[in-house]
Amino acid sequence: MRKVTSSGQPKGMSRDELLALPVAVDLDTANRALGLGRSKGYELAKQNVYPCKLLRVGNTYRVVTADLLKLLGLAA
Repeated sequence: MRKVTSSGQPKGMSRDELLALPVAVDLDTANRALGLGRSKGYELAKQNVYPCKLLRVGNTYRVVTADLLKLLGLAA
């Protein structure tokens, strides 16, 4: 069973949720998949040391899902 945050949301993502992700996801979704807090995820992104490939689109970050799945050991 996944841990639940103080807001009642499950922490992390299930395998099925991960495999159903689109080609690229927002940084908050990737942070959740990796178990990172929002502040830590954005800090890593700004320092250009996020553990997955990031795309900068305007003022937002997008994470390449294939890299995320590879990092988590779920790549096909």
